[in-house]
Amino acid sequence: AKAAYPVSAEVAFYYGTFLLRQQEYTEAYAELRRAVRTDRTLLPLAISRTWRSGEDVNELLNQMLPPDAYAYFQALDFFASIHQAEPGLTVWKRLLSLGQPIVLSRTFPFFEELIHEDRGDDARRMWREAVVAASAPGQEPRGHSLIWNGDFVADFANGGLAWRWVPYPGVSIEFDTQPAPNGSRAVRLDFNGGSNVSLGAPLQYVPVDPGRGYHFHAYMRTREITTESGMRFSIADPNHPRVPGVLTENFTGSREWAAVEADINTSPDPHFLLVRLLRNPSRLFDNKLSGTVWIADVSLVPSTAEVERTSQ
Repeated sequence: AKAAYPVSAEVAFYYGTFLLRQQEYTEAYAELRRAVRTDRTLLPLAISRTWRSGEDVNELLNQMLPPDAYAYFQALDFFASIHQAEPGLTVWKRLLSLGQPIVLSRTFPFFEELIHEDRGDDARRMWREAVVAASAPGQEPRGHSLIWNGDFVADFANGGLAWRWVPYPGVSIEFDTQPAPNGSRAVRLDFNGGSNVSLGAPLQYVPVDPGRGYHFHAYMRTREITTESGMRFSIADPNHPRVPGVLTENFTGSREWAAVEADINTSPDPHFLLVRLLRNPSRLFDNKLSGTVWIADVSLVPSTAEVERTSQ
């Protein structure tokens, strides 16, 4: 086949995988590199075969992968799929060294793995690097807060360590144009009364330190929220469900802007907290939810920083 069709990416790929099985690695990497440079659709398989032949990420990067962002993101996706964050972080470091702009959403699958593996420090560092590389504005936390985009100046990124929203039947969401506390932009949710909705968003995963206290603060406003089960915030550990979380005050009916606050202490295990707007279904199934809620100026501050801020 090589003699008959020497420029074929498919032939180079199959010959390269044959050479891997023969442990002729130098020649194998050269064939696979030739294949993926000609046909990028072969990258996922080539990455998988190369990794499984020796599980050496530096060999993968130095010998087989083309040095470009597309190929490196394919490798990041692969390591996320096999739950191997450590080699993925090596790929990320090499990707940054290219100095090329990135699309922030392409990092999201790998962030899911960092969250799953409870790698809070790595996620915090990589997120800052990703936001800079993607030139994403309006994201940096204010003051001592750990919440990204807590004033909702930027739109939801829907992944990574940014705010996320998933559609719910009977719920519409938008950014409100009316003034909100502390110069924040407000998020407005309208409920059409069609369902007894179970709500768990907007939400954000926040890297935290184990064995430390944190103070949560936000503003909430409601108009004609029906049923006994209203709107509140939940702060909990997403990876250790036995660790107690906290719930803020239940807002029902109509209320003007009011501060909602809570304190939470992390156990020796947690490395993330999940902050989300929560509404549990009413105990009466036919109690359909209608009304409007606004949220603004969300922050999560280490307790020592909160004490310093208050004293100042």
